[in-house]
Amino acid sequence: MTSARVPKRPLAASAGAAGPELQLHGWRDQALLVTAAVAGAAGFAQFGASSALADVARSFGQPSAVGTTVAAHVGLSVTVLGVGLGIIRLAALASLPMAGLADRVGRRRVMLACTTLGLICSAAAALSPGYWWFVALFALGRPLLATTNTVSGVIAAEETRSSDRTKAIALVTAGWGAGTGLIAVVRGVAGDALSWRGLFSLVVIPILAMPLLARRLREPDRFRRLRAGAGPAPGTHQRILGRPPAELRSRLWLLTVLIGLLGLVLAMAMQGIVAYQRATASADTRQDDLAEARTVMAVITKDLRTATEFTSIAAADVTFSALVNTGATAPANRVRLYADANGVLREAVTPPDDPTASPLTYTGTPTTRNVGRGLTATSTLFSYRDSADAVTTSLTAVTSVVVTVSVDLPSRSGAEVPATVLTSRVFLPNVAAAASEE
Repeated sequence: MTSARVPKRPLAASAGAAGPELQLHGWRDQALLVTAAVAGAAGFAQFGASSALADVARSFGQPSAVGTTVAAHVGLSVTVLGVGLGIIRLAALASLPMAGLADRVGRRRVMLACTTLGLICSAAAALSPGYWWFVALFALGRPLLATTNTVSGVIAAEETRSSDRTKAIALVTAGWGAGTGLIAVVRGVAGDALSWRGLFSLVVIPILAMPLLARRLREPDRFRRLRAGAGPAPGTHQRILGRPPAELRSRLWLLTVLIGLLGLVLAMAMQGIVAYQRATASADTRQDDLAEARTVMAVITKDLRTATEFTSIAAADVTFSALVNTGATAPANRVRLYADANGVLREAVTPPDDPTASPLTYTGTPTTRNVGRGLTATSTLFSYRDSADAVTTSLTAVTSVVVTVSVDLPSRSGAEVPATVLTSRVFLPNVAAAASEE
């Protein structure tokens, strides 16, 4: 089946007998500002997947504290992440026939419909029950939002005079670029306070604003004239994707190359933004690790310095009598410091059953608190030394304890962050004094 050939019609004249002058505007016209805002909303929603992909993967995957691979940190393999991201990006090819519809039904109608539907798909992604649901919803919205980006440039060109056309196109492009960057900024500033579901829920804001924007967006006068004066004859139809005239092919190829190069630059820029976000998140993780390690070290050294006698010693578990949380003349409490299987350091303090009894007994229920978390390499947490600085296992020979705290909290960026290690040697003056008295 072949398409009927559509006769060429001349463009509407700008003035004179052919009709009134075209209604062209400056680059700061209200309709162009609205077009830039719509393009910005599309950019905000379109690049959400790239900004929050690691958070989405951790939410649907199974991150592991053991291992240094991407799969261990974010819970999904590189293959699964790559296939999902590839599907989302390849879906943009569907924007070609969608953008072609703007030549038949109108620029304004296509842009508003594609933007609204694309924003709805992106907002619905916040409710995704699984990773592939997320990919599917974003793949549905990607071509719609890509169509918005294309048609917005056409509107900018058709609505303006030749002296303002470049500025208008730059304005719309800047609006789209600001939207793509805004979602990365929001993600970076909010950090853990805003989950990826909350991030995509922000797309509801431009959805609610669409009716207001639609009232201020008009169909370009140039298109209205072309549609009225050069519409298809009865019984004929136009192809959405047709072969361009020979005199325009070289220009079309040039534009294709330029857009391809622009896409390459933008892709590199987005990678740079993502790398910056990861570096910032990694720096925050290091600060968290350091703060946690300092807290753990402070409690351990404070308790050990008041030790008077050891009851049991092990690499990650020590029990001793200590003058901690006691009055000036009160007897020692029994303190146990130990790291559990989850890397949490706990402090259990048991007061004596009878402070006046001799010897003291400790059969009551201890008061236990969590001192810190994220401990790794707990097999070297405590190393007990005698007066000759040799490692000892004798309870009565211990004169100092070398404490090595290694903390590795879950990374905010998903990238590998080395553990923070603090080492301190705690001398035991009360233990030494008790030994000398004996």
